Amino acid sequence: MKSTAIQDTYSEMVSHCYGCGRLNDHGLQIKSYWDGERSVCRFTPLSHHTAFPGYVYGGLIASLIDCHGTGTAAAAAYQEAGRQMGTEPELRFVTGSLEVRYLRPTPIDATLELRGSVRELKGKKVVVDIELFAKGDLCVKATVVAVQAPHKLMSQVSG
Repeated sequence: MKSTAIQDTYSEMVSHCYGCGRLNDHGLQIKSYWDGERSVCRFTPLSHHTAFPGYVYGGLIASLIDCHGTGTAAAAAYQEAGRQMGTEPELRFVTGSLEVRYLRPTPIDATLELRGSVRELKGKKVVVDIELFAKGDLCVKATVVAVQAPHKLMSQVSG
């Protein structure tokens, strides 16, 4: 697995996201890693990430999945193009849709592991399936449909 997080390859102009932006001091700053076939993210929730005592807030889980999914899409698109992560023009993805299926309550006293697999990469659309585990138990299954951010949006952010 690569030692550089996917999100650490994003340019400064697009590194402010609440979920994955390394420049957002108040955000989650998740880190996803790509191994060429799947992605992995580990996140340890804090006590204020609670839904009710002992369990993680579902909205936090959705945020983790959202950013891990778009990061996975970017890594897959760079690989498909035969390019190194972070090379120009930058390939960034936004969420087109997010489907989250909560299978069981997610304990807050555990490191969460998200595993992403690319189901489809077609043009500017990437479908990513994600599973979230806590203490070895599958707690959540999700699907992220990520779409490539339009170059017009990227140039507005950059310029």
